[in-house]
Amino acid sequence: MNKLTKQFIVLFLTFIVLAALLSQISLPWQAEKPQVIPLNQLVALIDEGKIASLNVTLDGKVKGKGVDGKMIETQTLGTDSLITTLINYGVTAEQLKKINIEAKITSGWSSALGLIIPILLPFLLLGGLLYLFYRQAQGLNSKTWQFGGNAGKQVNLQKKGSTEELPVKTTFKDVAGVKEAKEELMEVIEFLKNPKKFTDLGARIPRGVLLIGPPGCGKTLLAKAVAGEAEVPFFHISGSEFMEMFVGVGASRVRSLFQKAKRSAPCIIFIDELDSIGRRRGSGFGGAHDERDQTLNQILVEMDGFETDINVIVMAATNRPDVLDPALLRPGRFDRRVSLELPDIEERTEILQVHAKGKPLTKTVNLRRVAERTPGFSGADLANLMNEAAIFTAKKNKKQVGMEEILPSIEKVLLGPERRSRVITDKEKEITAYHEAGHAVVSYFLPNADPVHKISIVARGQAGGYTLKVPENDKHLHSRAEFFDELAVSMGGLAAERFKFNEITTGASADLQHATQLARKLVTKFGMSDKIGPIALEEDTNGFGGGLPWEESRPTLSNETLKQIDDEIAEVLKKAYNKAQVIITANQKKLDTVAQKLLEQEKIEKEEFESLMAADLNTPEIK
Repeated sequence: MNKLTKQFIVLFLTFIVLAALLSQISLPWQAEKPQVIPLNQLVALIDEGKIASLNVTLDGKVKGKGVDGKMIETQTLGTDSLITTLINYGVTAEQLKKINIEAKITSGWSSALGLIIPILLPFLLLGGLLYLFYRQAQGLNSKTWQFGGNAGKQVNLQKKGSTEELPVKTTFKDVAGVKEAKEELMEVIEFLKNPKKFTDLGARIPRGVLLIGPPGCGKTLLAKAVAGEAEVPFFHISGSEFMEMFVGVGASRVRSLFQKAKRSAPCIIFIDELDSIGRRRGSGFGGAHDERDQTLNQILVEMDGFETDINVIVMAATNRPDVLDPALLRPGRFDRRVSLELPDIEERTEILQVHAKGKPLTKTVNLRRVAERTPGFSGADLANLMNEAAIFTAKKNKKQVGMEEILPSIEKVLLGPERRSRVITDKEKEITAYHEAGHAVVSYFLPNADPVHKISIVARGQAGGYTLKVPENDKHLHSRAEFFDELAVSMGGLAAERFKFNEITTGASADLQHATQLARKLVTKFGMSDKIGPIALEEDTNGFGGGLPWEESRPTLSNETLKQIDDEIAEVLKKAYNKAQVIITANQKKLDTVAQKLLEQEKIEKEEFESLMAADLNTPEIK
């Protein structure tokens, strides 16, 4: 409707301009407008010989034309003829002989058109514009009932032996890592290419493949690769595209999509962001009439209804499998669930090599070292990292991307850009230096803490400074000792501030929040508390609550248990702080050395930090 309103405004303004122009333009059939004069002035002009011709009409109007071409108009008086009137005014017969006098009867149509058209034309134009507006409104109204016709986009794939250009160029070669996921999907593609090979053994085609993984791990990219590898029609649509303001539109679109896919079977349907329509039913306020529930019901019927011999595979992607309806996940619908995890160091190296294509790199670039510094990065993060490095190189007017551009880009992706324009006092800078040095020193002396790769007191994003700690190897299991050492490292900045300045600042607020959240997980989720014991007291619902009526609900924790949890969390954090305080007190010279170095050059890399800590170690006894 916004587009229609804009068109109407433009047409209306056009009408106003045209009407204004028409009012100033004389039409071709209209004569030149004469000058109206009194009768005695006409007599004077005749006496002077300035009148060439006179035209008399039946209504007594006299139109004359002067010898100079100008038009005049007057009105006779009484019932006398024009000649009688002029003679009565003293005009002689010789003067009248010099003038061409003509009695002309004007056509009624000509007079009518001359009067009506200037008035009627703007109204005709306005009526035409209103009719055009009405036709467009009728077109939109008819499209209202065609909302269900949006059946997704089809990717046309190249057949064997065809010379037609392939529009989708993404293949499994462009997807680094996720080997198991690619093997699962290759089986599906092979089933579609050669179904007889499987059906002869009694195997049936998988009905659904659900890609599960955190954001940025490559679910949609993997679906694009399936489109590039498969030689069958591929339909893709987002879950949000099923939803509209009218109830029933989503279900209609599902039917339209599957009808279109069945006509092209065997084929693949890919639904991105399945959780937008696949959430557990009955959790909304609309009950059975909720639009999302109706759409989900239609998907369930289409995937595993009475028609079970249709070779249509449904692929879907989500990062919220916990909110999906159980009926979607049962056998017969999404038979296969392919989990995609964040890449390990080998996979990160392969992903970096993929995204390094097309970027000129210097010989000193070591992508393996970059992969070591990026644990927890997804494929999208690594792509962003290489893009930021290329942008950084262009800003420096260099022709090749080097490690000096890639490594700072890691911190930019993690924390944001540097804020060198931030004005801080010398005192705040000193506090920041000792705070970050405290994190680094405590981490250096704890055996289960991750090694320090970089320390900086240059503000990035919301952080006034940072200490970059990177594990030596990818970890999938974490021990109790690792968590407790990480808590002590988080308290290292606070302990250093209190030791050096006998005061604490708000700079440790983010560290305290992280430490408190981790301590709560240790006590209530991981069962690592000696006092509470091995029991899970909290569940990670990701903000989605409200189980089904037949599901057993968890009992509410008592006030006594809640108090024990709070006391244990406080005790864990206190022990971590005491551990950090012992290390800082025993290594105050090292703390001063690192802090002063930060004040001098603002940044310390891993090799320089380890050389500062290597001499004259004074390792404390940690209890």
